Amino acid sequence: MSLSDTIADFFTRIRNAKDAKHRFVDVCFSKQIVEILKLLQTQGFIDKFLVNEELFKVRVFLKYAEGRVSVLQGITRKSSPGMRQYIGYRKIPKVLGGMGIAILSTPQGILDGEVARKNKCGGELLCLVW
Repeated sequence: MSLSDTIADFFTRIRNAKDAKHRFVDVCFSKQIVEILKLLQTQGFIDKFLVNEELFKVRVFLKYAEGRVSVLQGITRKSSPGMRQYIGYRKIPKVLGGMGIAILSTPQGILDGEVARKNKCGGELLCLVW
């Protein structure tokens, strides 16, 4: 079965694993997903991830706080293959007053909203994470 939107599938798997309080989740491999995971790891939303290029899988280890409460509270897809959403650097949204991040696909690569705003670089608004 082929997927038309691997990023939306990735977000759904992360969301479902978080709600079920799983320790880890396996997702399909793509370079764009690995770049998003690097960004989520540096921002502290996930613990770590392991890439298996032979099986085309990535194992994502979720991060939990005290009482098994997920650090990642929500993730929403903004741009889809049927309706791309491009924004300039001045229109990059602030998520929950700076508590979350916006992830953009820019000519400089996958960046979070603050770095894209600082570099004055707009692009495709992929998702919002809080």
